[in-house]
Amino acid sequence: MAVPKRKMSRSNTRSRRAQWKAVPPSLVTCKRCKERKLPHVACPTCGTYDDRAVLDV
Repeated sequence: MAVPKRKMSRSNTRSRRAQWKAVPPSLVTCKRCKERKLPHVACPTCGTYDDRAVLDV
């Protein structure tokens, strides 16, 4: 198993971690109720997925 030969400095560690970014979730519009929802997920407002009722809301 690979093991680092030397300790990574604090500046190198922090500059590497600076590339981690929080990305807002991509949202799509529900075809039925026009509310914003996550893609490929049933709409929490009207309970439909792919033009079918799948949740009792």
